[in-house]
Amino acid sequence: MIPLMLDLTGRRVLIFGGGDVGARKAAYFEHEAEVTVISRSFSPDLEGLAIERQEADLSTLPDETLRGLLAGAFLAVAATPDPDLNDRIGRLCAGAGVLFNNASGEAGDVIIPSVVRGGRYLVAISTRGKSPAVSRYLRMKLEKEYTNLDAMIDLQDEVRSMLKETIPVQEERSRALWKILSDDEIWGALASDYTKARTMAIERYLHA
Repeated sequence: MIPLMLDLTGRRVLIFGGGDVGARKAAYFEHEAEVTVISRSFSPDLEGLAIERQEADLSTLPDETLRGLLAGAFLAVAATPDPDLNDRIGRLCAGAGVLFNNASGEAGDVIIPSVVRGGRYLVAISTRGKSPAVSRYLRMKLEKEYTNLDAMIDLQDEVRSMLKETIPVQEERSRALWKILSDDEIWGALASDYTKARTMAIERYLHA
């Protein structure tokens, strides 16, 4: 597997299973994709999500009906408590050319990672299902250690534009930007005063 980041705007995502697992998967996708949750019952955690619900007893549906549900879908997630049913949905997805994530059963061709998200960045973490606890640990560690990462990205972007106007050699620009990233005082200033951090970066690494 290789990591990719996809724009799912306007894409149809199906969640088979409306329990707690299905609710988590729906919450992951609902901000961008068109999500439909198909289940005979629905978790209260689905309340307030921008999703559609379709009531059905999946265990009783024949393959033909499931294939009809998959029509037009970009991605399907099997999140029922029945691994055999999940695997059957996965086989139908493979035949229909629909990307598939399996919450319980044979691995699909899509892994849903743990995500660290800021205004300017997105980090995805996965242990390929071997240790969800490690993924969660890394996410929490990053969130704690890099609380000012959005501000640093803004600073890097601003200083990079300045450097392009004053330093023609790309390697020299990269060194200056790396020095800013390695400067603990600038990181500290970003916590409370972006202007101060910006001034420090310019004085130390643009006018040196």
